[in-house]
Amino acid sequence: METPSYSAKIGTLIQELRQSRSMTQADLAKGLGTSQSAINRIEKGGQNISLDMLNRISDVLSSPILTVNQPGSINFRIEGGHQLSGEITTNTSKNAAVALLCASLLNRGTTTLRRVARIEEVNRIIEVLNSIGVKTRWFGDNDLEITPPAKLKLENMDKEAARKTRSIIMFLGPLLHRYKSFELPYAGGCSLGERTVEPHLSGLEYFGLSVETVTGHYQATSKPVHPTRAIVLSERGDTVTENIIMAAALSEGTTIIRNASPNYMVQDVCFFLQTLGVKIDGIGTTTLTITGLRDINKNVEYWPSEDPIEVMSFIAAAIVTKSEITIKRAPIEFLEIDLKFLENMGFEYEMTDEYVAANGHTRLVDITTKISKLRAPTDKIHSMPFPGLNIDNLPFFAVIAATAKGRTLIHDWVYENRAIYLTELTRLNASVQLIDPHRIYIDGPTKWKPAEIVTPPALRPAVVIMLAMLAAPGVSTLRNIYSINRGYEDLAERLNTLGAKITVIRDIAG
Repeated sequence: METPSYSAKIGTLIQELRQSRSMTQADLAKGLGTSQSAINRIEKGGQNISLDMLNRISDVLSSPILTVNQPGSINFRIEGGHQLSGEITTNTSKNAAVALLCASLLNRGTTTLRRVARIEEVNRIIEVLNSIGVKTRWFGDNDLEITPPAKLKLENMDKEAARKTRSIIMFLGPLLHRYKSFELPYAGGCSLGERTVEPHLSGLEYFGLSVETVTGHYQATSKPVHPTRAIVLSERGDTVTENIIMAAALSEGTTIIRNASPNYMVQDVCFFLQTLGVKIDGIGTTTLTITGLRDINKNVEYWPSEDPIEVMSFIAAAIVTKSEITIKRAPIEFLEIDLKFLENMGFEYEMTDEYVAANGHTRLVDITTKISKLRAPTDKIHSMPFPGLNIDNLPFFAVIAATAKGRTLIHDWVYENRAIYLTELTRLNASVQLIDPHRIYIDGPTKWKPAEIVTPPALRPAVVIMLAMLAAPGVSTLRNIYSINRGYEDLAERLNTLGAKITVIRDIAG
């Protein structure tokens, strides 16, 4: 099939944008002072267009046709300064989804995950699974069926997809019982500074896994044994805990894990493994007792729980746009501390009685935000492992603090680079002072102004900038939003249902 020319691609973009504005070819021709036949030729790719004409068309359509960026990237054009209203339902957790995809490797039967977030991070893991012989099928309402082969073809692994996600490190736990040796590419993901994999490796050593770091990949050698004593994790990390849990699931006998993360995605992995027949005590605490199985071959279905980080995104959107919205299906257990911080800053909201998520365990509520006058907190804002303020929610407090009266100190002790990315808020007229790579001062309230910004290569700071643009009267452009798509499904479209005005602009690919 012949590849469309640039003229044809541009013509298609113009046609789609014109139609989204409910304009006819005659309307566009009139605005440009040209003929309808000329517009018809342009949209069919039959006429070369100068940059001047592109600019004129952009003005008439009130939207840029093209952007100068890397080929094929996606950008947001955000008309800010509008209040939001209405209700929105929380999607299932991105972090739970990627962990459950890795955990599905433990099962020789078919795993069906319900209402999975269709995001780039999930897509990368699926690409890796497909490349090693796992069959996946989307159906229904974002349901995903996962069927493994009799033997994985690890030598065929899609290394490019694997390097784009840090979650690939969670293949170690499921694979160590089935393969004497295997390779995994280095883990990727957000650019948030140096994150060591040492806690993963030291924890998995208890099960007989040794890993040698080779250029570009990890070389794993496994002689499976059952831990003879309790495993004490050197770091209470989410992915570390998940990796050790998955290793324990296929280790006969009882494994005790101390200093385990009790966070939401870890709980989801535990609940899923229980459906597979693995006995787990202590879910939601820092000590887990796991009775593993020699083999798992069971057809199961599981519903991942809702995403507390997405809830916090919408709360932040409501605060910065001074809006009242209702966020349905919020997992309150993983938001209580964050909401307490906000209450201390003057945030007002209403909450329904609790009800149970589809997984049968997670406690949900509906939250309705109220227009509130915020003040800076007396003490610094910093994250802690669950049940402390969520590490992934900390960046949202930067844009929230920018709306509050007074000076706020935010201390991001986990990541070296994330605080630096948050200084991009100054482009939108926020007062952000970088003290060091981990700490920033923010003075508010901010009189937001529009800007054009290239999206930081880190998920949460990228969304924070997007939310600030919603508050800034005028038109802002956020370029190359891939990092947002890594963790959110159709975020722009969903915010638009609440009254935001976000236009998705696709650069032409070569």
